[in-house]
Amino acid sequence: MTTIDLNCDLGESFGPWEMGNDAAMIELATSVNVACGYHAGDADIMRKTVEMAKARGVSVGAHPGYRDLHGFGRRPVPGMKASEIENLVAYQIGALQAIATTAGHKVTHVKAHGALSNVACEDDMTAQAIANAIKAVDPKLMFVVLANSKLVAAGENANLPLVHEVFADRAYGDDGLLVSRSKPGAVLHDPKVIAERVVRMVQDGAVVSVTGKVMKMRTDTVCIHGDTAGAVEIARDVRKALDAAGIKVGPFKTGN
Repeated sequence: MTTIDLNCDLGESFGPWEMGNDAAMIELATSVNVACGYHAGDADIMRKTVEMAKARGVSVGAHPGYRDLHGFGRRPVPGMKASEIENLVAYQIGALQAIATTAGHKVTHVKAHGALSNVACEDDMTAQAIANAIKAVDPKLMFVVLANSKLVAAGENANLPLVHEVFADRAYGDDGLLVSRSKPGAVLHDPKVIAERVVRMVQDGAVVSVTGKVMKMRTDTVCIHGDTAGAVEIARDVRKALDAAGIKVGPFKTGN
């Protein structure tokens, strides 16, 4: 039986301001990526998210992004040196590792967030800096990478265990990368359409671009964004559709 992981970006509230329904999403995910305080989240939110994940038996990963709370980490920060990116990522991984340890849980993977990930998907230097940071902190940490992007080669160069990711609720361009959120239709919202799409992704090992181009992609994990409108309904429909198709939902296995 085919097994697929469902991952979700959580812990993106900040102080009294809430983002998404983490409690509901963590019941549906098999791995979660926790904001580490730079694009969203804070120490208290991180602790709460890790504790919920531990209680649910869900694996926890660091979700480092650019230091950009006002822009939710979705604005590029140009001009950063490789060493600065490495420090940026290592700092955030370390923060979550400390919180997870206090909660009696463990960080198992790393997935870059937002603009940092988008830049790295096309820029070798940024991709390699992220991979180098992960390796320096702990070479056993799994690196969640956008399938077919430059993150894959960077992870391979660093000899990190890779987890290839596709997105349930994001549109793809013909280049195999995510369509910019600034463009219409970049984010999908219809739960039934998304659920059917995910089943095809897993069964075919491929995604379909906005123009109908079919692109083969290794699929170890599927991301559902916790901040997408209707995220809980989307996740529920995705799980139901996968069950109906005979696809088991479970923790990801590395591609290495």
